[in-house]
Amino acid sequence: MVVTVLGMLALLATPSFVNARTASRTKACINNLRQLNGAKDQWAMEYSKSESDSVVMNEVLLYLKGGLPRCPASGTYAFTVVATGATCTVAGHVQ
Repeated sequence: MVVTVLGMLALLATPSFVNARTASRTKACINNLRQLNGAKDQWAMEYSKSESDSVVMNEVLLYLKGGLPRCPASGTYAFTVVATGATCTVAGHVQ
């Protein structure tokens, strides 16, 4: 009887745990995107870049302590131009 009750509790708790972990990863990724955008903005101001200029990732990384953050969902981050924000390859990870 005890084993059955514990099994049922595990079945009920597992989806909640998975959802909480997914939400946590999404929030961490969004915070990483905010940090990347802040570093990009600092870089663009210091080098007087216009909104249509391409972003040089290696130069922007100098404004981040610890270098490029790692996406907790194994995505990758990228920039295109100054006017747009950083993006993540994982669907749903949007600032």
